[in-house]
Amino acid sequence: MKTTSEIRSDFLDFFRQKGHTIVPSAPLVPGNDPTLLFTNSGMVQFKDVFLGAEKRSYVRAADVQRCLRAGGKHNDLDSVGYTARHHTFFEMLGNWSFGDYFKKDAIAWAWELLTEVWKLPKERLLVTVYHTDDEAYAIWHDVIGIPAERIVRIGDNKGAPFASDNFWQMADTGPCGPCTEIFYDHGEHHFGGPPGSPDEDGDRYIEIWNLVFMQFDRQPDGTLQPLPAPCVDTGMGLERLTAVLQHVHSNYEIDLFQALIHKAAELTATADLENKSLRVIADHIRACSFLIVDGVLPSNEGRGYVLRRIIRRALRHGWMLGVREPFFHKLVATLDQAMGQAYPELTAKRELVERALRAEEERFAETLDSGMRIFEDVAARSVAAGANAIPGVDAFRLYDTYGFPVDLTADIARERGLTVDMAGFDAAMAQQRETARASGKFASGVTLPAELIAQLRPTGFLGYDTLAADSLEVLALLKDGRAVDVIETGDEAIVILDRTPFYAESGGQVGDTGVLEMQGSRFIVGDTLKLAGQFHGHLGTLQAGTLRKGDRVSAAIDDARRAATVLNHSATHLLHSALRSVLGTHVTQKGSLVAPDRLRFDFSHFQPMTATELAEVERRVNAEIRRNHAAEVRHMDMQEALDFGAMALFGEKYGERVRVLRMGDTSTELCGGTHVARTGDIGLFKIVSEGGVSAGVRRIEAVTGQGALDYIDEEERRLGEAAQLLGGSAQDVVDKIRQITERQKKLERELEALKAKAASGATSDLAASAIELGGIRVLAARLEGIDAKALRDAVDRLKQQLGDAVIVLAGASDGKVALVAGVSGSPSGKVKAGELLAHVASQIGGKGGGRPDLAQGGGDDVPALAAALAGIPDWVAVRLH
Repeated sequence: MKTTSEIRSDFLDFFRQKGHTIVPSAPLVPGNDPTLLFTNSGMVQFKDVFLGAEKRSYVRAADVQRCLRAGGKHNDLDSVGYTARHHTFFEMLGNWSFGDYFKKDAIAWAWELLTEVWKLPKERLLVTVYHTDDEAYAIWHDVIGIPAERIVRIGDNKGAPFASDNFWQMADTGPCGPCTEIFYDHGEHHFGGPPGSPDEDGDRYIEIWNLVFMQFDRQPDGTLQPLPAPCVDTGMGLERLTAVLQHVHSNYEIDLFQALIHKAAELTATADLENKSLRVIADHIRACSFLIVDGVLPSNEGRGYVLRRIIRRALRHGWMLGVREPFFHKLVATLDQAMGQAYPELTAKRELVERALRAEEERFAETLDSGMRIFEDVAARSVAAGANAIPGVDAFRLYDTYGFPVDLTADIARERGLTVDMAGFDAAMAQQRETARASGKFASGVTLPAELIAQLRPTGFLGYDTLAADSLEVLALLKDGRAVDVIETGDEAIVILDRTPFYAESGGQVGDTGVLEMQGSRFIVGDTLKLAGQFHGHLGTLQAGTLRKGDRVSAAIDDARRAATVLNHSATHLLHSALRSVLGTHVTQKGSLVAPDRLRFDFSHFQPMTATELAEVERRVNAEIRRNHAAEVRHMDMQEALDFGAMALFGEKYGERVRVLRMGDTSTELCGGTHVARTGDIGLFKIVSEGGVSAGVRRIEAVTGQGALDYIDEEERRLGEAAQLLGGSAQDVVDKIRQITERQKKLERELEALKAKAASGATSDLAASAIELGGIRVLAARLEGIDAKALRDAVDRLKQQLGDAVIVLAGASDGKVALVAGVSGSPSGKVKAGELLAHVASQIGGKGGGRPDLAQGGGDDVPALAAALAGIPDWVAVRLH
């Protein structure tokens, strides 16, 4: 029986022999694609190729793409654990043709792989075709030899022309075409009918491979125009295929999942390996681990929130199995054994994944028990009231107070036969957190009209080599979001040129500022943005004259500002390298801001950096600056760059040809920004601050060059001022502060001793004022200027002196009252100190409580205090009798 790993390798080897380039899996986070939360299918990384916006060096490709469907439009999360084949994370086997081979070869190779390599019985395979695709039908019937009764024509079964299970389209317009699907028949002992039949949703016939033939370009009016170069896009779920080849019916029975399920059973002490909670945990560890590998960490928004939802769903299923200690992160080692060979990045980041999951487990464990008790109470009330829904306000309370994502609450409710009042939840969310946004939150900026994009050619960037240029053509002008032909003096607008020395904001580096000029006209550029990924938009105001589309202008950037920015940008690369050296290779960039006056660098790490670590990072960066490395820029293929040792940044999208920046043997990264000629140009690097941004993400802010010198000058000025106030020199500051601190501690000890002596003296006098109730001494008194600690000591001494006693002391200071109550000896069975203290505190607007023998609290120093203390003997007398 073939293992999952062998099947994965078989697929790639087969298509390698058919002349395909083997392409690595893209990350789960799509690069620069705001339309998707996650990579949800194999075609995502080839989307621009199909749209004609990108050209690859190959025309045949094959890959195994890791995919996630757990957020946004594509969300299978609710089904995981309840079905045999739904997963959050899955692997998609795919082979691709970009204008090369088409239907005949795609079908023949699919059949060869399934029946000759993997030896699937031909009589168990059934295929579907789009009802008008006679070409595909003929290939299956006449070339492959499948009987007509095992070829099903599927028409428009989704309510519109070309809306069919067997017609695929990327969007409402654009590339589309018919597809043919291959199904495996599990046999008559399983319920279900063939595709297209009323019982098609049964478990007998399972789709294992979909071959999409993109041969049309769908127009806005719905008509189909033939594509000049038809393409092939196939997808086959590895888990489904493995279940077929391993002769099991459920995906959870394959070797990969069984290893995870057995480990989950061991960690949760669960004997029943069919328990659905084990399936959920086994599924979710894959999704969570690979999300973290690809740069996502738990948070309260966007992709991080989806990750948090999946983790907490898994932890709740562990809770259902009786687990109360962190366990989920311990599955990562088993996952690494199963998938690390295919995905070495999992092995490389295993420690990071384990630490991130454990931190989230510990965070949620604090509230999971309490939240589940609240849920059970809410559910019981709903059932008792005859309702079948959890009120929205309660669902929001579980979310806001106990960290239960609403779909987790819905998941638990479904197990009780209940739903969640989502309208009520949304209303509560809107009322309390108006600025909150659900997952799928993405930044939006200036957008170009689609018709303008089609007319423009990409902006040529000159800024690597020059800070000024002449005779640049104005390709477009935008005012108030609309394309215009002319702008006048005082107009705020965006100017798009054919070429420019202005760097457009990207990769954390801010956009350049400066001026565009022609005779009689002057446009002040306040920022430069990259629009639609290809065009540099110069944002600013026309200070004088007019500017028309087609004019020729001169451009000059603010060179001093650029120079300062460049120092900070190059320093971020050195900082990144130093952090990885000092803290570990789990450190990866999570964001940055490179401005003229400072740099900000966000990175993955799970605890505050120590002063020693910060000092070492700073030392290493300055050492590399002094080594004065040349900043070498090379252009190479993406795979060549990775082999060269270049680091790619989270969330960035790279083409086949990339720009690599290397500074000595320390830093090699993919980067399109502007940089120093040599590291020595940076001059000096100084860390200003380090702090947390979110769970697992830290932030360093630093300055370089003249900014670093100015910072040090300011620190020295402050130090001198402090020394002057302390009456010494800068060299004496530490000793002076130590002396003052020691003197303060000594004075505090003397004060405590005086307070204790005063309280002791007061105690001797107080004991004589206690009244007697049936052999029990009752004492209630007010003391001035005594704090809670001194009161407790006084109560303890009075207990020893008075024997069987009930004591309440009030210490008044600065308008507030500290209260301490004590009970000793025979009254202990009838008089509780906590109840007595609460009785007194309630009369002065305070609160308090504690043990039966000792309690404390406080309130306001109001006239009612005297009456409250005076009434204590009567309160005690009632309870004694």
